[in-house]
Amino acid sequence: MSESIKATRATVAIGALTVDAFMLPDGSYRMSLSQAAECIGKPARGTFDFLQSKALKRLLGEVQGTFDFLPDESTDTYNPENLTVDIGEGGSQGQTRVRGLPLELVALYWAWESFRGNRSALLLTVSLTTESLERRFDNAFGVIRTEQERNDRLSQQNKQLERDLAVLGEGFALDDDIRRERDYYLSVLRDNGIEPYGLPSSDRGNVQ
Repeated sequence: MSESIKATRATVAIGALTVDAFMLPDGSYRMSLSQAAECIGKPARGTFDFLQSKALKRLLGEVQGTFDFLPDESTDTYNPENLTVDIGEGGSQGQTRVRGLPLELVALYWAWESFRGNRSALLLTVSLTTESLERRFDNAFGVIRTEQERNDRLSQQNKQLERDLAVLGEGFALDDDIRRERDYYLSVLRDNGIEPYGLPSSDRGNVQ
């Protein structure tokens, strides 16, 4: 087991959500594995499953050196850090341990779940991307907003996007049904020795 890192905790609002934020001695930030999953309606071990997935292993192999949180080149997995956090002011009530993830990896997890059709993950990724863009546009035009105003806007954007997705829900479901049916018939063809996207056998001998 890796050595535990002493971290400090604060509370952060993300729209209607409230999460624990952790800061390491070097000033970098972490979110717990369980909360990263719970924010998008997944069970607490959802993030752990993502860390063990082939998808992340492929990603880690392709983007080495892109993010500071990635392991060295000889590793294709990511092990969460063990954090020790004081409970109560001045640690008067003892300490607790948390398994923490860099924010970049939390964002990758949410983006991956969004790609897989998780509506809560899609809401978060779109809303937070919009807020990030708005902050830069506000800075360019000299617009000043309080953090409360920004969070209220984020909550409203989430509600509007959720309503829009509900209206489109039947269309998305139809697309999913079509994809499942296509994948089923592709599987049947391949099980019978037929490559659906291959050239007909009579033409193969004419290919130069």
